[in-house]
Amino acid sequence: MTEIQTFDVRSGTREEMIDITAQVRAAIKRSGVTDGLCCVYCPHTTAGVTLQENADPDVKADMLSQLGRVIPKNGVFRHDEGNSDAHIKSSLVGATVTLIVEDGKPLLGTWQAVFFCEFDGPRERRIRIKVVAG
Repeated sequence: MTEIQTFDVRSGTREEMIDITAQVRAAIKRSGVTDGLCCVYCPHTTAGVTLQENADPDVKADMLSQLGRVIPKNGVFRHDEGNSDAHIKSSLVGATVTLIVEDGKPLLGTWQAVFFCEFDGPRERRIRIKVVAG
């Protein structure tokens, strides 16, 4: 079994989606696992990770725009720290992505990438990765 690997991601705005596929590929390579599973985990309650298209930047803009429309920052919330929308968006997007590892690489669709989703930035965040042989 391999060790948990970590890397930091710095967001520059309150909400953004940052492509972390290169860091995930590097973690898989460092693990030495050629076939198995890779779990990408975001241990933050106002951020998440997801798989999404990486070819057209409008997809990221649409995702953030529609999440903001459904869960507006200035909505009515009982949690009074000014980031309630970020907590809800984080739960909807999710904290983990599990990837199949084949031939030492993540098995991704043609247009897919792994994205870190910031909903309460700008901040420095940590991503944890565990790769296991299967």
